[in-house]
Amino acid sequence: MTTILLVDDEQSIQTVYREEFEDSGYQVISALDGEIGLKKFQTEQPDIVILDIQMPGMNGIEVLRQMKMINPAVPVILSSAYPEFKRDLGTWASDDYVVKSGNLEDLKLAIQKLLQ
Repeated sequence: MTTILLVDDEQSIQTVYREEFEDSGYQVISALDGEIGLKKFQTEQPDIVILDIQMPGMNGIEVLRQMKMINPAVPVILSSAYPEFKRDLGTWASDDYVVKSGNLEDLKLAIQKLLQ
């Protein structure tokens, strides 16, 4: 079973994404901040990561950098409500960038593409 690590500080996003992806046959591991996300990245060894950018404490761009140093082979999708972050050079290390939306189709397509 493919494992997704979801790192997002919004509990409502965690709930919606977990339900949607578990219904699609994925195992979902979640973390509410970057530090916990990094720990779970190392211990759980997910197949793919969905990572929020704006979080308290360590932001998603810093988490992304550290994850890529630990294991650059694991795809990381940055997911943010703010499309302007796409122009930030720090986001370029991600494997994809998806703007948060009530429709998860773009995110699902990005996951499928990266796991092929």
